Amino acid sequence: MNININRLMESMETMWQIGATAKGGVHRLTLTEEDRAARDLFRQWCEDVGLSVRVDDLGNMYARRAGTEDLPPVMLGSHLDSVPLGGRYDGPLGVLTALEVVRTLNDHGIETKHPLEVVNWSNEEGHRFNPGLFGSSVAIGTREAEVAFTAIDDDGISYRDALMRIGYAGEIANRPADIHAYLEIHIEQGPVLEAENIPVGLVQGINGQFWREVTVIGRPGHAGANPMQGRADALVAASRMVLGLRELALRSVGYGVVTVGKMSVAPGAMNIVPARVEFTIDARAAGAEDLATFDAGIIELARDAEQAEGVAITVAGTEAYPPIPFDAEVMNTIREAMVTEGLPVRELWSGGGHDAGVVGLRWPAGMIFVRSKDGLSHAEAEYSSPEDIEAATNVLLRAAVELAR
Repeated sequence: MNININRLMESMETMWQIGATAKGGVHRLTLTEEDRAARDLFRQWCEDVGLSVRVDDLGNMYARRAGTEDLPPVMLGSHLDSVPLGGRYDGPLGVLTALEVVRTLNDHGIETKHPLEVVNWSNEEGHRFNPGLFGSSVAIGTREAEVAFTAIDDDGISYRDALMRIGYAGEIANRPADIHAYLEIHIEQGPVLEAENIPVGLVQGINGQFWREVTVIGRPGHAGANPMQGRADALVAASRMVLGLRELALRSVGYGVVTVGKMSVAPGAMNIVPARVEFTIDARAAGAEDLATFDAGIIELARDAEQAEGVAITVAGTEAYPPIPFDAEVMNTIREAMVTEGLPVRELWSGGGHDAGVVGLRWPAGMIFVRSKDGLSHAEAEYSSPEDIEAATNVLLRAAVELAR
């Protein structure tokens, strides 16, 4: 029993047309008309194969294939929303491979004791309504619903109003009460599998992470009249910290990464010594020890930069998530499916956050990675081959059947 890769890729191609960009990507922000169209198409496909679809108050969609017994479901899926000018595979691959598993079981007349549910989580990406992972985190109880409902986009539209506008405000009673196991396929979004020529990876867990906002206050001055000695250059101080953060990450024991992705400089004139710099820090690691080292290292770097450059530095921000290891039994089921498929078992941690990690805080969960060409993601050139997708989906099929008995 194997999935029908031609059917799966036809579904992917059809879904890609919704929000398609000129350069081959997708622009399908959450709760927009494009998102509504993708949801409508997904609902129709689910109903076409006999699934019953329900929608909860966050807009999460659950399509159930009944089991032979009254048991908690095995849930498969991901998300349909994208980042601005994003790729075709990030999210929809997980939803449509899950649907293909159901189609394949129908093809072969196979029943399972546990129901199977295909899920489309709302607002995974979090670009329009920040932060992301609203749908899964509220549904399982790690975030208050009102935080999601009152989030505002750049046009002043609330998440609640946007949900109602597209007709996908469902009932709180439709949230999952229990999940036997959760499985998600996702592109790797990194270069590891490609570098090792491996098509599919077994995800051990989701890296922990925290975010910080740094403000550096220096002293403005004329760029020509102020000698280099004695300046209080906020940008020089910030630069010392950025380089120090890179060294912290390089010394980490596990998979540790630190990124400064946003920075503003004031007054922002060519001929004025920078007086104020603000920048963000995104730190991630598989181990809590590395995260603690990063956190302490940021404060040490700030104090050193203050003394060296004569500036004042504040570090703020409390948003943090611990590393989330996936369930051992679910991982072993995926591992056995990979062996059955004749695939090498390459285990790795996920550097990005995913709905699977959120679900894994409450119920048994696991993830399967598909090799990404050039490690690209959140970009229009994002690509995974049909051959790799087929291999991963067959692993998903076998793992889902085993878990659903």
